[in-house]
Amino acid sequence: MDVFYNRQGIGDVLILPIKEGNRYELKQETNGDITKITSADGEVLGYNIFHASTYFQLDEKNGAIPLEESLLAEIRTLFQRKGIDDPLEFDLSPKFVVGFVKSKQAHENADKLSVCQIDVGEETLQIVCGAPNIDEGQKVVVAKVGATMPSGMKIKASELRGVPSHGMVCSQKELGLPDAPKEKGIYVLDDTYQIGEEFTF
Repeated sequence: MDVFYNRQGIGDVLILPIKEGNRYELKQETNGDITKITSADGEVLGYNIFHASTYFQLDEKNGAIPLEESLLAEIRTLFQRKGIDDPLEFDLSPKFVVGFVKSKQAHENADKLSVCQIDVGEETLQIVCGAPNIDEGQKVVVAKVGATMPSGMKIKASELRGVPSHGMVCSQKELGLPDAPKEKGIYVLDDTYQIGEEFTF
C-alpha cells in the first residue's frame, strides 16, 4: 500500500487512501490538521494530513511512498493524540514477490492466455497470463493484489475471459527496470532467488 506526498504539486499534505469511492458523493470531517474523507454512507475512504512535514520526515519524498510499519506507527500515534479512533489496519506484507510457476494450462476461452498456478511462499495464486514465454518451473516476479505498478496501475483481483486471476506476472518493462528488452514476455529469474521473498526494484 502507498501513501502520497508531493509538496511542490499539492502542498505539504500526506494523502492516506484507504478505499475508492464516488468522488461526487464525498463528505469531509476536519480535526486540526487531519481531514477524514468518507462516502455518503459514512465509509472511511481516506485521510489528508496537512502540514505533514511537521509530523513526519518527508523532505526527500515525492509521489507514491510505500506505507511501512515505521510510518504507520507515526500516523497511529498522531491519530491517538488527536483523539481519532481508527486503528488503521492495513496489510503491509510485500506486494512484489518471487513466485514459482507450478503449472500452466491453456485458457479455455482465449488462445493467447495461460492459466497458471504460482507458488508465492505462503500461498498458491491462480494468475491468468498472456506472456508467450511463461512456462512451468520458472521463477518469476509476481505483483500481488494490492500492488501499485510503476505506471500507477493498481493490481486487483479480476476475471479474464471468465477465469479468476489474483495478481500479475511482471515483465521487466512493467517493473520499470532499465535496459528492459523490447520483446514481449515476463521476467524470468535465475535460481538464486527464493520463492516468496520480496522482489525489490
